[in-house]
Amino acid sequence: MHQWKVATLFLVVGVFSGLILAELLPWGQAEPRLGSFVAQTVPASKGRDPFSYRDVVKKVLPAVVYIQAASRGGSARGRLFPEQAGSGAIIDPSGIVVTNNHVVSGVDQVEVQLKDGRKFTSRSIVTDPKSDLALVRIQSPTPLPYIELGDSDAVEIGDRVLAVGAPFGLAGSVTHGIISAKGRNLNLSLFEDYLQTDAAINPGNSGGPLVNMDGQIIGINTAIKSQSGGFQGVGLAIPSNMVRAVVTQLAKEGKVRRGYLGIQMQDVDERLAEQLNLGDQRGVVVMQVYPDTPASKAGLREMDVITAVNGRKILDGKELQRSVFESEIGKVLELSVIREGKLEKIKVAVEEQPEDYGLVRSERRNRAPSREEPAFDGVIIESVGLEVAQLTADLADQLGYREARGVVITRVERGSVADIAGLRAGMLIVRAERQPVDSAAALKQVIEKASLQKGILLTVRTPSGGSRYVILKSDA
Repeated sequence: MHQWKVATLFLVVGVFSGLILAELLPWGQAEPRLGSFVAQTVPASKGRDPFSYRDVVKKVLPAVVYIQAASRGGSARGRLFPEQAGSGAIIDPSGIVVTNNHVVSGVDQVEVQLKDGRKFTSRSIVTDPKSDLALVRIQSPTPLPYIELGDSDAVEIGDRVLAVGAPFGLAGSVTHGIISAKGRNLNLSLFEDYLQTDAAINPGNSGGPLVNMDGQIIGINTAIKSQSGGFQGVGLAIPSNMVRAVVTQLAKEGKVRRGYLGIQMQDVDERLAEQLNLGDQRGVVVMQVYPDTPASKAGLREMDVITAVNGRKILDGKELQRSVFESEIGKVLELSVIREGKLEKIKVAVEEQPEDYGLVRSERRNRAPSREEPAFDGVIIESVGLEVAQLTADLADQLGYREARGVVITRVERGSVADIAGLRAGMLIVRAERQPVDSAAALKQVIEKASLQKGILLTVRTPSGGSRYVILKSDA
Protein backbone atom coordinates (compact mmCIF):
# COMPACT_ATOMS: atom_id res chain seq x y z
CA MET A 1 0.00 0.00 0.00
CA HIS A 2 2.85 2.37 0.85
CA GLN A 3 4.50 1.75 -2.50
CA TRP A 4 1.19 2.42 -4.31
CA LYS A 5 0.86 5.80 -2.61
CA VAL A 6 4.39 6.78 -3.60
CA ALA A 7 3.76 5.71 -7.20
CA THR A 8 0.52 7.72 -7.30
CA LEU A 9 2.32 10.79 -5.98
CA PHE A 10 4.91 10.59 -8.72
CA LEU A 11 2.17 10.16 -11.31
CA VAL A 12 0.35 13.28 -10.08
CA VAL A 13 3.55 15.29 -9.99
CA GLY A 14 4.35 14.12 -13.49
CA VAL A 15 0.93 15.16 -14.81
CA PHE A 16 1.15 18.62 -13.27
CA SER A 17 4.70 19.03 -14.53
CA GLY A 18 3.49 18.27 -18.01
CA LEU A 19 0.73 20.82 -17.73
CA ILE A 20 3.13 23.47 -16.50
CA LEU A 21 5.55 22.80 -19.33
CA ALA A 22 2.70 23.03 -21.81
CA GLU A 23 1.64 26.37 -20.38
CA LEU A 24 5.17 27.77 -20.79
CA LEU A 25 5.39 26.92 -24.50
CA PRO A 26 4.63 29.98 -26.64
CA TRP A 27 1.75 29.48 -29.05
CA GLY A 28 2.83 28.91 -32.62
CA GLN A 29 6.42 27.88 -31.67
CA ALA A 30 7.68 24.58 -33.00
CA GLU A 31 7.81 21.73 -30.48
CA PRO A 32 11.26 21.17 -29.02
CA ARG A 33 13.25 18.12 -29.99
CA LEU A 34 13.00 15.17 -27.62
CA GLY A 35 16.66 15.50 -26.77
CA SER A 36 16.04 18.88 -25.24
CA PHE A 37 14.25 17.28 -22.29
CA VAL A 38 15.38 13.63 -22.29
CA ALA A 39 18.97 12.42 -21.94
CA GLN A 40 20.16 10.72 -25.05
CA THR A 41 20.93 7.01 -24.93
CA VAL A 42 24.63 6.33 -24.45
CA PRO A 43 25.96 3.45 -26.57
CA ALA A 44 27.09 0.42 -24.56
CA SER A 45 30.80 0.17 -24.00
CA LYS A 46 32.60 -2.36 -26.13
CA GLY A 47 34.70 -3.39 -23.13
CA ARG A 48 33.79 -6.31 -20.89
CA ASP A 49 33.15 -6.22 -17.17
CA PRO A 50 36.39 -7.71 -15.80
CA PHE A 51 34.51 -8.99 -12.74
CA SER A 52 31.68 -10.67 -14.64
CA TYR A 53 31.15 -14.44 -14.28
CA ARG A 54 29.26 -14.68 -17.58
CA ASP A 55 31.83 -16.89 -19.32
CA VAL A 56 31.94 -19.40 -16.48
CA VAL A 57 28.15 -19.44 -16.20
CA LYS A 58 27.70 -19.98 -19.94
CA LYS A 59 30.11 -22.90 -19.74
CA VAL A 60 28.54 -24.75 -16.80
CA LEU A 61 24.85 -23.86 -16.83
CA PRO A 62 23.86 -26.21 -19.71
CA ALA A 63 25.15 -29.20 -17.69
CA VAL A 64 23.39 -28.33 -14.41
CA VAL A 65 20.10 -30.18 -14.02
CA TYR A 66 16.94 -29.94 -11.95
CA ILE A 67 15.98 -33.29 -10.42
CA GLN A 68 12.43 -34.18 -9.45
CA ALA A 69 12.43 -37.44 -7.52
CA ALA A 70 9.41 -39.72 -7.16
CA SER A 71 8.53 -42.97 -5.42
CA ARG A 72 5.93 -45.54 -6.32
CA GLY A 73 2.73 -45.01 -4.38
CA GLY A 74 0.46 -47.66 -2.94
CA SER A 75 -2.47 -47.13 -5.31
CA ALA A 76 -3.72 -49.90 -7.57
CA ARG A 77 -2.45 -48.07 -10.66
CA GLY A 78 1.02 -47.69 -9.20
CA ARG A 79 1.12 -43.94 -9.79
CA LEU A 80 4.25 -41.95 -9.10
CA PHE A 81 3.99 -39.29 -6.42
CA PRO A 82 6.53 -36.43 -6.10
CA GLU A 83 8.81 -36.88 -3.13
CA GLN A 84 11.91 -34.66 -3.35
CA ALA A 85 13.52 -32.08 -5.57
CA GLY A 86 17.11 -31.02 -5.93
CA SER A 87 19.93 -30.34 -8.34
CA GLY A 88 22.62 -32.28 -10.11
CA ALA A 89 25.44 -32.00 -12.62
CA ILE A 90 26.21 -34.00 -15.73
CA ILE A 91 29.83 -35.13 -15.45
CA ASP A 92 30.05 -37.30 -18.57
CA PRO A 93 28.58 -36.73 -22.06
CA SER A 94 27.11 -40.24 -21.99
CA GLY A 95 24.60 -39.05 -19.39
CA ILE A 96 26.07 -39.62 -15.93
CA VAL A 97 24.56 -37.22 -13.40
CA VAL A 98 25.99 -36.76 -9.91
CA THR A 99 23.76 -35.56 -7.07
CA ASN A 100 23.19 -36.12 -3.34
CA ASN A 101 21.95 -39.37 -1.90
CA HIS A 102 19.37 -37.46 0.14
CA VAL A 103 17.87 -36.06 -3.08
CA VAL A 104 17.10 -39.50 -4.56
CA SER A 105 17.17 -41.80 -1.54
CA GLY A 106 14.32 -44.32 -1.46
CA VAL A 107 12.77 -43.35 -4.79
CA ASP A 108 12.03 -45.50 -7.84
CA GLN A 109 12.64 -43.00 -10.58
CA VAL A 110 13.58 -39.40 -11.21
CA GLU A 111 12.88 -36.76 -13.81
CA VAL A 112 15.96 -34.84 -14.93
CA GLN A 113 15.46 -31.48 -16.65
CA LEU A 114 18.21 -29.62 -18.49
CA LYS A 115 18.58 -25.88 -18.94
CA ASP A 116 17.47 -26.17 -22.60
CA GLY A 117 14.15 -27.68 -21.53
CA ARG A 118 14.88 -31.32 -22.34
CA LYS A 119 13.51 -33.80 -19.81
CA PHE A 120 14.66 -37.35 -19.14
CA THR A 121 13.12 -40.01 -16.93
CA SER A 122 15.48 -42.48 -15.29
CA ARG A 123 15.21 -45.50 -13.05
CA SER A 124 18.98 -46.06 -13.11
CA ILE A 125 19.91 -44.77 -9.67
CA VAL A 126 22.83 -45.90 -7.48
CA THR A 127 23.63 -44.36 -4.12
CA ASP A 128 26.27 -44.20 -1.42
CA PRO A 129 24.65 -43.06 1.86
CA LYS A 130 27.97 -42.93 3.71
CA SER A 131 29.19 -40.04 1.56
CA ASP A 132 25.70 -38.72 0.67
CA LEU A 133 26.43 -39.09 -3.05
CA ALA A 134 24.42 -40.70 -5.84
CA LEU A 135 24.59 -41.29 -9.60
CA VAL A 136 21.69 -41.10 -12.05
CA ARG A 137 22.06 -42.30 -15.65
CA ILE A 138 20.04 -40.69 -18.44
CA GLN A 139 19.83 -41.82 -22.07
CA SER A 140 20.28 -39.32 -24.90
CA PRO A 141 20.70 -39.95 -28.65
CA THR A 142 23.38 -37.25 -28.74
CA PRO A 143 26.26 -36.37 -26.38
CA LEU A 144 25.19 -34.19 -23.48
CA PRO A 145 26.88 -31.07 -22.10
CA TYR A 146 29.00 -31.87 -19.07
CA ILE A 147 31.27 -30.32 -16.44
CA GLU A 148 34.72 -31.61 -15.54
CA LEU A 149 35.62 -32.57 -11.99
CA GLY A 150 38.43 -30.35 -10.73
CA ASP A 151 41.04 -30.82 -8.01
CA SER A 152 39.55 -29.85 -4.64
CA ASP A 153 42.91 -30.30 -2.92
CA ALA A 154 44.22 -27.35 -4.93
CA VAL A 155 41.44 -25.08 -3.69
CA GLU A 156 42.46 -22.53 -1.09
CA ILE A 157 40.50 -20.40 1.36
CA GLY A 158 39.61 -17.14 -0.37
CA ASP A 159 39.20 -18.64 -3.87
CA ARG A 160 36.11 -17.44 -5.75
CA VAL A 161 33.38 -19.98 -6.48
CA LEU A 162 29.88 -20.19 -7.96
CA ALA A 163 27.04 -22.34 -6.62
CA VAL A 164 24.63 -23.45 -9.35
CA GLY A 165 21.34 -25.26 -8.90
CA ALA A 166 17.64 -24.98 -8.23
CA PRO A 167 17.09 -23.31 -4.84
CA PHE A 168 13.39 -23.47 -3.93
CA GLY A 169 12.80 -25.05 -7.33
CA LEU A 170 14.19 -22.04 -9.24
CA ALA A 171 16.25 -23.99 -11.77
CA GLY A 172 19.35 -22.39 -13.25
CA SER A 173 20.08 -20.09 -10.31
CA VAL A 174 23.67 -18.92 -9.81
CA THR A 175 25.21 -17.39 -6.68
CA HIS A 176 28.79 -16.35 -6.02
CA GLY A 177 31.15 -16.29 -3.05
CA ILE A 178 34.45 -17.65 -1.83
CA ILE A 179 35.79 -20.75 -0.13
CA SER A 180 35.56 -19.71 3.51
CA ALA A 181 36.94 -22.88 5.13
CA LYS A 182 38.07 -26.43 4.40
CA GLY A 183 37.87 -29.73 6.22
CA ARG A 184 34.54 -29.12 7.95
CA ASN A 185 32.89 -32.03 9.77
CA LEU A 186 29.30 -31.72 11.03
CA ASN A 187 28.50 -35.43 11.55
CA LEU A 188 25.90 -35.40 8.78
CA SER A 189 27.34 -38.52 7.13
CA LEU A 190 30.01 -41.10 7.87
CA PHE A 191 32.64 -39.67 5.50
CA GLU A 192 32.94 -35.89 5.70
CA ASP A 193 35.52 -33.34 4.63
CA TYR A 194 33.34 -30.44 3.57
CA LEU A 195 34.34 -27.29 1.76
CA GLN A 196 32.64 -24.28 3.32
CA THR A 197 31.45 -21.37 1.19
CA ASP A 198 29.55 -18.13 1.64
CA ALA A 199 27.97 -18.51 -1.81
CA ALA A 200 24.23 -18.62 -1.16
CA ILE A 201 23.00 -22.22 -0.88
CA ASN A 202 19.36 -22.94 -0.06
CA PRO A 203 16.95 -25.92 -0.07
CA GLY A 204 16.95 -27.25 -3.62
CA ASN A 205 20.63 -26.52 -4.20
CA SER A 206 21.47 -29.99 -2.86
CA GLY A 207 23.36 -32.02 -5.45
CA GLY A 208 24.28 -29.01 -7.58
CA PRO A 209 27.87 -28.11 -8.41
CA LEU A 210 30.19 -25.66 -6.70
CA VAL A 211 32.50 -24.53 -9.50
CA ASN A 212 35.76 -22.63 -9.71
CA MET A 213 36.62 -19.83 -12.12
CA ASP A 214 37.77 -22.41 -14.71
CA GLY A 215 34.26 -23.86 -14.80
CA GLN A 216 35.29 -27.08 -13.03
CA ILE A 217 33.38 -28.79 -10.25
CA ILE A 218 35.31 -28.52 -7.00
CA GLY A 219 32.39 -29.57 -4.79
CA ILE A 220 28.84 -30.89 -4.68
CA ASN A 221 26.58 -28.62 -2.63
CA THR A 222 25.13 -30.68 0.18
CA ALA A 223 24.07 -28.79 3.28
CA ILE A 224 23.69 -25.46 5.01
CA LYS A 225 24.28 -24.61 8.64
CA SER A 226 21.31 -22.49 9.57
CA GLN A 227 19.02 -21.65 12.46
CA SER A 228 16.23 -20.50 10.17
CA GLY A 229 16.28 -23.23 7.51
CA GLY A 230 17.50 -20.74 4.91
CA PHE A 231 20.88 -19.39 3.84
CA GLN A 232 22.88 -17.68 6.60
CA GLY A 233 26.32 -17.52 5.05
CA VAL A 234 27.50 -21.09 5.69
CA GLY A 235 27.16 -23.58 2.84
CA LEU A 236 28.84 -26.98 2.71
CA ALA A 237 30.01 -28.98 -0.31
CA ILE A 238 31.52 -32.43 -0.72
CA PRO A 239 35.03 -32.00 -2.22
CA SER A 240 35.40 -33.06 -5.85
CA ASN A 241 38.25 -35.46 -5.09
CA MET A 242 35.99 -37.42 -2.76
CA VAL A 243 33.25 -37.23 -5.38
CA ARG A 244 35.60 -38.62 -8.02
CA ALA A 245 36.62 -41.59 -5.85
CA VAL A 246 33.01 -42.45 -5.02
CA VAL A 247 31.38 -41.96 -8.40
CA THR A 248 34.08 -43.93 -10.20
CA GLN A 249 33.12 -47.01 -8.18
CA LEU A 250 29.41 -46.30 -8.39
CA ALA A 251 29.65 -46.06 -12.18
CA LYS A 252 31.66 -49.28 -12.53
CA GLU A 253 30.24 -51.53 -9.81
CA GLY A 254 27.05 -49.88 -8.64
CA LYS A 255 28.40 -49.64 -5.10
CA VAL A 256 31.41 -48.40 -3.18
CA ARG A 257 33.87 -50.87 -1.71
CA ARG A 258 35.85 -49.25 1.09
CA GLY A 259 38.74 -50.50 3.10
CA TYR A 260 38.64 -49.97 6.86
CA LEU A 261 40.65 -50.51 10.03
CA GLY A 262 37.88 -50.69 12.62
CA ILE A 263 39.00 -48.04 15.10
CA GLN A 264 37.68 -44.89 16.67
CA MET A 265 40.29 -42.17 16.56
CA GLN A 266 41.00 -38.58 17.55
CA ASP A 267 43.26 -36.03 15.90
CA VAL A 268 46.42 -35.13 17.81
CA ASP A 269 46.59 -31.36 18.15
CA GLU A 270 49.28 -29.32 19.89
CA ARG A 271 47.69 -29.59 23.36
CA LEU A 272 47.11 -33.32 23.11
CA ALA A 273 50.62 -33.89 21.74
CA GLU A 274 51.97 -32.13 24.82
CA GLN A 275 49.95 -34.36 27.14
CA LEU A 276 51.07 -37.51 25.31
CA ASN A 277 54.74 -36.38 25.22
CA LEU A 278 54.83 -36.56 21.42
CA GLY A 279 56.91 -33.45 20.81
CA ASP A 280 56.45 -32.32 17.21
CA GLN A 281 54.86 -35.62 16.14
CA ARG A 282 51.31 -35.46 14.81
CA GLY A 283 48.82 -38.08 13.75
CA VAL A 284 45.79 -39.77 15.27
CA VAL A 285 45.38 -41.50 18.60
CA VAL A 286 43.39 -44.74 18.78
CA MET A 287 40.50 -44.30 21.21
CA GLN A 288 38.81 -47.65 20.65
CA VAL A 289 39.57 -50.84 18.71
CA TYR A 290 36.45 -52.69 17.63
CA PRO A 291 36.49 -56.50 17.90
CA ASP A 292 36.92 -58.75 14.87
CA THR A 293 38.24 -55.95 12.66
CA PRO A 294 41.52 -55.53 10.75
CA ALA A 295 42.84 -53.32 13.55
CA SER A 296 42.11 -55.86 16.29
CA LYS A 297 43.60 -58.68 14.20
CA ALA A 298 46.77 -56.62 13.63
CA GLY A 299 47.17 -55.91 17.34
CA LEU A 300 46.42 -52.18 17.47
CA ARG A 301 45.61 -50.95 20.97
CA GLU A 302 43.86 -48.05 22.61
CA MET A 303 46.19 -45.07 23.12
CA ASP A 304 48.37 -46.05 20.15
CA VAL A 305 49.29 -43.00 18.07
CA ILE A 306 49.39 -43.60 14.30
CA THR A 307 51.82 -41.18 12.65
CA ALA A 308 52.36 -42.63 9.16
CA VAL A 309 51.04 -45.13 6.60
CA ASN A 310 53.66 -46.82 4.42
CA GLY A 311 56.12 -44.12 5.42
CA ARG A 312 53.81 -41.24 4.50
CA LYS A 313 53.07 -38.93 7.42
CA ILE A 314 49.50 -38.72 8.67
CA LEU A 315 48.46 -35.34 10.04
CA ASP A 316 44.85 -36.11 10.94
CA GLY A 317 42.07 -38.65 10.78
CA LYS A 318 40.90 -37.54 7.35
CA GLU A 319 44.29 -38.39 5.83
CA LEU A 320 44.32 -41.80 7.53
CA GLN A 321 40.77 -42.47 6.41
CA ARG A 322 41.60 -41.51 2.83
CA SER A 323 44.76 -43.67 2.80
CA VAL A 324 42.83 -46.73 3.90
CA PHE A 325 39.81 -46.00 1.68
CA GLU A 326 41.97 -45.64 -1.42
CA SER A 327 43.88 -48.86 -0.72
CA GLU A 328 42.96 -52.05 -2.52
CA ILE A 329 41.04 -54.60 -0.52
CA GLY A 330 43.53 -57.16 0.81
CA LYS A 331 46.53 -54.84 0.58
CA VAL A 332 48.84 -54.83 3.61
CA LEU A 333 49.62 -51.42 5.06
CA GLU A 334 52.53 -50.63 7.38
CA LEU A 335 51.48 -48.30 10.17
CA SER A 336 54.03 -46.28 12.12
CA VAL A 337 52.75 -46.33 15.70
CA ILE A 338 54.00 -44.67 18.88
CA ARG A 339 53.16 -46.98 21.78
CA GLU A 340 54.21 -46.04 25.31
CA GLY A 341 56.81 -43.66 23.91
CA LYS A 342 58.38 -46.15 21.49
CA LEU A 343 58.03 -46.27 17.71
CA GLU A 344 56.69 -49.56 16.34
CA LYS A 345 55.75 -50.82 12.89
CA ILE A 346 52.44 -52.67 12.67
CA LYS A 347 51.21 -54.35 9.51
CA VAL A 348 47.48 -54.50 8.89
CA ALA A 349 45.61 -56.15 6.03
CA VAL A 350 42.87 -53.93 4.63
CA GLU A 351 39.44 -55.56 4.57
CA GLU A 352 36.23 -54.45 2.92
CA GLN A 353 34.08 -52.35 5.19
CA PRO A 354 30.73 -53.99 6.02
CA GLU A 355 27.76 -52.18 4.48
CA ASP A 356 26.23 -51.38 7.85
CA TYR A 357 29.50 -50.28 9.45
CA GLY A 358 29.02 -46.89 11.06
CA LEU A 359 25.33 -46.77 10.17
CA VAL A 360 23.93 -49.16 12.77
CA ARG A 361 22.77 -47.56 15.97
CA SER A 362 22.60 -49.50 19.15
CA GLU A 363 19.20 -50.47 20.45
CA ARG A 364 19.92 -48.45 23.56
CA ARG A 365 20.07 -45.21 21.57
CA ASN A 366 16.65 -45.84 19.99
CA ARG A 367 14.82 -47.16 22.99
CA ALA A 368 12.32 -45.11 24.95
CA PRO A 369 13.94 -43.23 27.85
CA SER A 370 13.38 -44.51 31.35
CA ARG A 371 10.85 -42.59 33.41
CA GLU A 372 12.82 -43.25 36.54
CA GLU A 373 15.45 -40.71 37.50
CA PRO A 374 18.91 -42.25 37.95
CA ALA A 375 19.87 -42.58 41.60
CA PHE A 376 23.39 -41.63 42.62
CA ASP A 377 25.50 -40.20 45.41
CA GLY A 378 27.47 -37.34 43.88
CA VAL A 379 31.05 -36.37 44.65
CA ILE A 380 31.90 -32.71 44.04
CA ILE A 381 35.29 -31.73 42.59
CA GLU A 382 35.27 -27.97 43.15
CA SER A 383 38.60 -27.16 41.50
CA VAL A 384 37.25 -28.04 38.03
CA GLY A 385 33.49 -27.56 38.56
CA LEU A 386 32.43 -31.21 38.37
CA GLU A 387 30.02 -33.46 40.19
CA VAL A 388 30.48 -37.17 39.50
CA ALA A 389 29.10 -40.49 40.71
CA GLN A 390 30.11 -44.12 40.54
CA LEU A 391 28.58 -45.92 37.55
CA THR A 392 26.60 -48.87 38.87
CA ALA A 393 25.04 -51.56 36.69
CA ASP A 394 21.56 -50.04 37.12
CA LEU A 395 22.81 -46.54 36.35
CA ALA A 396 24.71 -47.80 33.29
CA ASP A 397 21.53 -49.44 32.01
CA GLN A 398 19.46 -46.30 32.55
CA LEU A 399 22.00 -44.05 30.85
CA GLY A 400 22.64 -46.44 27.95
CA TYR A 401 26.17 -47.63 28.67
CA ARG A 402 27.00 -51.21 27.83
CA GLU A 403 29.30 -51.78 30.75
CA ALA A 404 29.42 -50.49 34.33
CA ARG A 405 32.97 -49.18 34.41
CA GLY A 406 33.99 -45.62 35.16
CA VAL A 407 32.57 -42.48 36.71
CA VAL A 408 29.53 -40.68 35.33
CA ILE A 409 29.31 -36.88 35.24
CA THR A 410 26.14 -35.72 36.99
CA ARG A 411 26.65 -31.95 36.85
CA VAL A 412 29.00 -29.40 35.26
CA GLU A 413 29.26 -25.90 36.64
CA ARG A 414 28.79 -23.27 33.96
CA GLY A 415 31.99 -21.40 33.10
CA SER A 416 34.17 -23.87 35.01
CA VAL A 417 37.33 -25.57 33.75
CA ALA A 418 35.28 -28.70 33.02
CA ASP A 419 32.66 -26.72 31.11
CA ILE A 420 35.28 -24.95 28.97
CA ALA A 421 36.92 -28.31 28.22
CA GLY A 422 33.62 -29.61 26.84
CA LEU A 423 32.55 -32.00 29.58
CA ARG A 424 28.80 -32.50 29.93
CA ALA A 425 26.43 -34.29 32.28
CA GLY A 426 25.92 -37.91 31.24
CA MET A 427 29.45 -38.41 29.92
CA LEU A 428 31.47 -41.26 31.37
CA ILE A 429 35.07 -40.74 32.56
CA VAL A 430 36.95 -44.03 32.17
CA ARG A 431 40.57 -42.86 32.55
CA ALA A 432 42.36 -40.01 34.27
CA GLU A 433 46.04 -39.38 33.53
CA ARG A 434 46.03 -42.62 31.49
CA GLN A 435 44.99 -44.74 34.47
CA PRO A 436 41.61 -46.52 34.73
CA VAL A 437 39.10 -44.77 37.00
CA ASP A 438 37.54 -47.14 39.55
CA SER A 439 35.53 -44.73 41.67
CA ALA A 440 34.38 -41.13 42.03
CA ALA A 441 36.66 -40.71 45.04
CA ALA A 442 39.65 -41.99 43.06
CA LEU A 443 38.94 -39.53 40.25
CA LYS A 444 38.75 -36.67 42.71
CA GLN A 445 42.08 -37.68 44.22
CA VAL A 446 43.81 -37.80 40.80
CA ILE A 447 42.47 -34.39 39.78
CA GLU A 448 43.38 -32.73 43.09
CA LYS A 449 46.95 -34.08 42.94
CA ALA A 450 47.53 -33.20 39.28
CA SER A 451 48.41 -29.76 37.93
CA LEU A 452 45.73 -27.80 36.11
CA GLN A 453 48.42 -25.55 34.66
CA LYS A 454 50.11 -28.49 32.92
CA GLY A 455 46.77 -30.10 32.08
CA ILE A 456 44.91 -33.21 33.25
CA LEU A 457 44.18 -35.83 30.60
CA LEU A 458 40.81 -37.59 30.77
CA THR A 459 39.31 -40.28 28.57
CA VAL A 460 35.56 -39.86 28.26
CA ARG A 461 32.76 -41.80 26.58
CA THR A 462 29.17 -41.10 25.60
CA PRO A 463 26.12 -43.42 25.56
CA SER A 464 26.31 -43.50 21.73
CA GLY A 465 29.70 -45.24 21.96
CA GLY A 466 31.91 -42.24 21.22
CA SER A 467 35.24 -41.94 22.99
CA ARG A 468 37.76 -39.10 23.12
CA TYR A 469 40.43 -37.32 25.14
CA VAL A 470 39.56 -34.19 27.09
CA ILE A 471 42.16 -31.94 28.70
CA LEU A 472 41.33 -30.04 31.87
CA LYS A 473 43.59 -27.03 31.87
CA SER A 474 43.57 -23.65 33.55
CA ASP A 475 45.63 -20.61 32.56
CA ALA A 476 45.28 -19.18 36.06
